[in-house]
Amino acid sequence: MKNIKLLTIFIGSYLLCSCGSSENIAYFQDELISSSNNLPDFEIRFKPDDLLTIDVSALDPEAAKPFNLPAVSYNTTSIISAQGTLKMQTYLIDKFGNIEFPILGTIKIGGLSRSEANNYLKNKLTEYLKDPIVNIRLANFVITILGEVNRPGTYNVQDEKISLTEALGLAGDLTIYGKRENVFLIREIDGENRYFKFDLTSISVLNSPYYYLRQNDVIYVEPNKAKSKSSKYNQNNIVLISAIATLATITALIINN
Repeated sequence: MKNIKLLTIFIGSYLLCSCGSSENIAYFQDELISSSNNLPDFEIRFKPDDLLTIDVSALDPEAAKPFNLPAVSYNTTSIISAQGTLKMQTYLIDKFGNIEFPILGTIKIGGLSRSEANNYLKNKLTEYLKDPIVNIRLANFVITILGEVNRPGTYNVQDEKISLTEALGLAGDLTIYGKRENVFLIREIDGENRYFKFDLTSISVLNSPYYYLRQNDVIYVEPNKAKSKSSKYNQNNIVLISAIATLATITALIINN
């Protein structure tokens, strides 16, 4: 019986060592900065492959109609009923930053912020309309969150403004295995993928120029050592555990005999 107890202690010690030490998972661990600290300014800029909805209105609604794409009807049918849903058509920004706009023709909108694009179109439309009103919306603002989060996936952003912490909240926060010091942002800039690193344990992350995300950004949360050891344990040590269990059984039989 003494040998069995020693063997049990050995197995338990092995499993405990395999788990690794716990890590601090708290966010913003350093000293709090002034509550009057301002977050970085943010305004999205349109780029190739963006889909935009653009609505033009004026004092004379009939005069504004030619500057709007006709709404498209999407039919939904079922055994009980059939109905149509109207949806605004979108403008696709091409690789040169251009869109084809009714009456105005080819106009360059890539690289502009929404306010800049609004003013640009208004100036163009004043030649045809009195006091035109332009409303531009980005229709395909999506972000992707991968790695050690509870709900990895691609998310649609409705209000065209989302911060890093809000994005992680959408994904259900980091898992206990997420490495708070190694959260990466992958962003395409001028046709190249750029990489930026965040340390969520420092409150200075709030002042990062990349704190607010842009369309098509990818967030990746690296796993910590505990997860790496756990993964290695699960994949490579099953045979070893089976051998230990077999050895324990053989030892018990020898002692009993």
